[in-house]
Amino acid sequence: MNFFTNMNIPNSTLPRIVIIGGGFAGIALAKKLKNKKVQVVLLDKHNYHTFQPLLYQVATGGLEAGSIAYPIRKVIQEYDDVYFRLTNVQEIDSKNQKIITEIGELKYDYLVIATGSKTNYFGNKEIERNSMAMKTIPQSLNIRSLILENFEQAVLTTDVAEQNSLINFVLVGGGPTGVELSGALAEMKKAILQKDYPDLDIAKMEINLIQSGDRILNTMSEKSSQAAEKFLTSLGVKIWKNVRVTNYDGRTITTNSDLTFETATVIWTAGVQGALIAGLDGKSLVEKVERIRVNEFNQVVGYENIFAVGDIASMESETYPQGHPMMAQPAMQQGELLGENLIKLIENKPMEAFEYSDKGSMATIGRNKAVVDLPNYHFSGVFAWFVWMFVHLFSLIGFKNKAVVFLNWVYNYIRFDREGRLIIRPYKKKSFTTFTSDEV
Repeated sequence: MNFFTNMNIPNSTLPRIVIIGGGFAGIALAKKLKNKKVQVVLLDKHNYHTFQPLLYQVATGGLEAGSIAYPIRKVIQEYDDVYFRLTNVQEIDSKNQKIITEIGELKYDYLVIATGSKTNYFGNKEIERNSMAMKTIPQSLNIRSLILENFEQAVLTTDVAEQNSLINFVLVGGGPTGVELSGALAEMKKAILQKDYPDLDIAKMEINLIQSGDRILNTMSEKSSQAAEKFLTSLGVKIWKNVRVTNYDGRTITTNSDLTFETATVIWTAGVQGALIAGLDGKSLVEKVERIRVNEFNQVVGYENIFAVGDIASMESETYPQGHPMMAQPAMQQGELLGENLIKLIENKPMEAFEYSDKGSMATIGRNKAVVDLPNYHFSGVFAWFVWMFVHLFSLIGFKNKAVVFLNWVYNYIRFDREGRLIIRPYKKKSFTTFTSDEV
């Protein structure tokens, strides 16, 4: 008799819950299932959880990658009958209740898809090939290296046009990621780069933020949008609204107007889509954004024992006709409630419908500059910046990460510095047609 699966996971008489993804939703769910009468198998293509809201600080040298990552195995090391496997899930075989991965197949009683989201290029393969994305730690490190390598190259060239291109940065997408990254680059220009590169005319460095809509931070209040735009403008960021990027060939950005940009660095933050796994019925999918349709219990439409939580899940309602925002808050809340509901389902008890509790949203633009939207109050400036810092510190996993990030922030504030501007892993662009930046 075989007591183990081909992933070396013991066979069990308890219901097996397989969770695909160790992001905010997957970790919240695993924590809720701690020491319950179930076997839990958590799968992820990385062995760490990433605190994505601070990726931009890794990309701009404010933090090291290790301070926003936490080992998944450490999260679950004191949990009974919980297993982690490092792998990429390739397909779901719902008929036989199993998943197919790079390291083998695994049967499940209940399957939870928490794969999160990836960059959405809206079908433009050339932009996908030539621009930079920022959804993972490796991608953030690539951006950091590319920024610094471009400055090192700019020092060497005598071609004025090429030099300007190397120190001209374009960020496409005026959401929180684009706004925060623009602000961080502007602060580097103001306080750091002119000292690091005295033989360059840093005043010529441009930071362009392109937004297809009529305002940046369009998911926040108009008051916060206006405040953020004012902050960015004061830092020297050029904001281009109602402009849509149509192409980027690695050198020139073209738009839906006569506006063009010559730049060696384009960072694409214009949208995200679900990170789907093959195998689900097409009726369960929202094809345009590649999300999975779920009911109020996060059950995938058309399946009784398959669930989806977080960015990948589209729970349509009157309040959220296109599903909940693809943010950490809904993901964590869905993961926590699903943990309770799965136990209720196993015990033949009625499940509780999910209701999103919006605790507010925020974005930081730079030193003493942030915007905060609470359900009944909006504010910006120094106090908002301190609120932003407190919330993000509190949300990090692990005391060491909290301490390291806090000390880094204090040091950076006092010294006007970002000591993480290191080219640890040189980035070289790939030009073959099958390359996508999500795979870097």
